[in-house]
Amino acid sequence: MDAGQFSMDPGTLLLLIQQICQKLRRNYIFPEIAEKICANLENQFEGEVYKDINEAEFLAFALTTHLQEINHDRHLWLRWHPEPIPGAEDVLHQNVEWLADQKQKAQSENYGFRKIEILPGNIGYLVIERFQRLEWAKQRAVATLNYLAEVGALIIDLQHCEGGHPDMVTFFCSHFFSKEPVQLHSIYWRDVDQLQEYWTSPEIPGPRLERVPLFLLIGHDTFSAAEGFASDLKTHQRATLIGETTYGGAHPGTSFRVNSHFELFIPMGKALDPLTGQNWEGTGITPHITVPGEEALQVAHQLALETAIHDPHGPLPSTRA
Repeated sequence: MDAGQFSMDPGTLLLLIQQICQKLRRNYIFPEIAEKICANLENQFEGEVYKDINEAEFLAFALTTHLQEINHDRHLWLRWHPEPIPGAEDVLHQNVEWLADQKQKAQSENYGFRKIEILPGNIGYLVIERFQRLEWAKQRAVATLNYLAEVGALIIDLQHCEGGHPDMVTFFCSHFFSKEPVQLHSIYWRDVDQLQEYWTSPEIPGPRLERVPLFLLIGHDTFSAAEGFASDLKTHQRATLIGETTYGGAHPGTSFRVNSHFELFIPMGKALDPLTGQNWEGTGITPHITVPGEEALQVAHQLALETAIHDPHGPLPSTRA
């Protein structure tokens, strides 16, 4: 379907809003806020705010704006797909055809590992733009870490990382700690009314880099699971964070099929720091060293050269925190 030929009569639009609200009331992490969001959408409809919209993508944008208007949750959004969403499952992570398409896209993007190189002074540099599902990207993650196994220090660039999956965050973090399990964070999931703890694994298939000085580049576009990764390593004083304060999205969730062309992402959980019981929603993660994004790599490289170990298996130098 061409978005330019899109049209939606009032009855169909009202049904779309009702379907969105039904899913919100059942799944959104904050039930009381879901009610306020739904009331806002219904008020916008009654005020005929959407009546002259004749482009599907713009309708999705307008509805997303009003979905986020109440509590500014960037994880809550509606997306239009010109081609029909495959399958009929309501929850898209249970949709085999949908997942196959997503896996193919992830593979075409190297599973989120955008760039890997060795900078002067044997400093590793890794750019991650998404933490993909562990079941899809585990082999690529291990290969990436194997490539970096002998560096004197490591810089991980998350400045444009849009987030991803907590299982990959946990897997990746595990390589930067000793075998002794460490609780990284917890996530409370509304749908099962359960607090899920995430711990580092004592057994990993890739190299263990617990002695390698670690630097994370963060910025305004660092979001969601990428913020979780930065928060985990900052909480445990395992990395030096450099750059700018992150966006502030700590509510993980999943995608729902509203109808054959609209996808709704609903936050169903909230991340919690194991030490404080708080998270970074709305505030973001602050760096140890604040510099403009374009200067972050240069600053990190200089610090990495100062703290780099010549033998990755030797004594760990003092860390900056």
